[in-house]
Amino acid sequence: FPKGALLHHRGLVNNGSHTLSIMGAETGQTYMGIMPLFHTAGCVLAVLGALSKRSALVLVEAFEPGLVLALMEEYRAAAMLGVPTMLIAMLEHPSFTERDLSAVKALCSGGSTVPADLVKRLEDAVGAPFTIVFGQTECSPVACMTHASDSIDDKAYTLGQAMPGVEVKIVDTESGATQPVGVLGEFCTRGYHVMHEYFENPEATAKTIDADGWLHTGDLCSMDARGYCKIEGRLKDMIIRGGENIYPREIEELLFQHPSVGEVAVVGLPNESLGEEVAVFLRPAPNANFSKDVLFAYLREHLSPQKTPRHWFEVEAYPLTGSGKIQKFALREGWENGDYTEMSSAG
Repeated sequence: FPKGALLHHRGLVNNGSHTLSIMGAETGQTYMGIMPLFHTAGCVLAVLGALSKRSALVLVEAFEPGLVLALMEEYRAAAMLGVPTMLIAMLEHPSFTERDLSAVKALCSGGSTVPADLVKRLEDAVGAPFTIVFGQTECSPVACMTHASDSIDDKAYTLGQAMPGVEVKIVDTESGATQPVGVLGEFCTRGYHVMHEYFENPEATAKTIDADGWLHTGDLCSMDARGYCKIEGRLKDMIIRGGENIYPREIEELLFQHPSVGEVAVVGLPNESLGEEVAVFLRPAPNANFSKDVLFAYLREHLSPQKTPRHWFEVEAYPLTGSGKIQKFALREGWENGDYTEMSSAG
């Protein structure tokens, strides 16, 4: 059920403007609005961001990759932001290679973890710099972002630095103490962008914003000496197997690099003796030779045995939020209801 984050004009207007500037969007260009307007990526980053740049805004009623590609060509769209599931669908669409996307100068993604391979694929395919935004609705929504001028490694493996006028720290999840450089903890942020409160929910507000004004996001990150942050995932998505913490992002990144994998979601499923066991829900890439055995062996080359998934499921599509994020809790519920059949070793 929506918590109702109450955002304010100062946060919304500045966040939209800063985000498009860091993306590399220029005044007077056309912006492609593919995110729904009920989402801050639509009503803030697209609408208010485009307004701050005096840009034409092309809106689509509902996301359909072929339509978006056609409109980008027709209106000479120069900038666009979409969640990874949308960008993957566009890359895989049969008309992608036929469309003239030479006007595109800035691409951006966020809302969920962005696989490193997707960054490289998009920059190579479109020929435009790619940036990643990181935050949540409570942050209006962006707290951290990569720059168009960042190195490929920084754009592929980090979330960038704090936005202008924004503070970021990484804290120990138990003590709340600020973590040293490179040590994993909870991502906290403070500044103009933080929401007022949750609507008529002071208890939830107090759990999220502490007495010093720091918003606790629930994301597990580390920060390097330059202030660039890396994410391991959500606290609630962390898998605890036999007392060991396993972060799905590491496994998802590796699988997404394999040519036979179109999309992937790694979740923890209950196990009586271990607490949780690692499971993967895969959508094959178009025309892929898909084999569980090959993928298992591929992961074992890079991962320890306890991190390698023990349960494998093939899916045609994922349960998604209205903004296009994969709902991992719905995958777990579907598994509990018997909606998914485990793949055999024969693949």
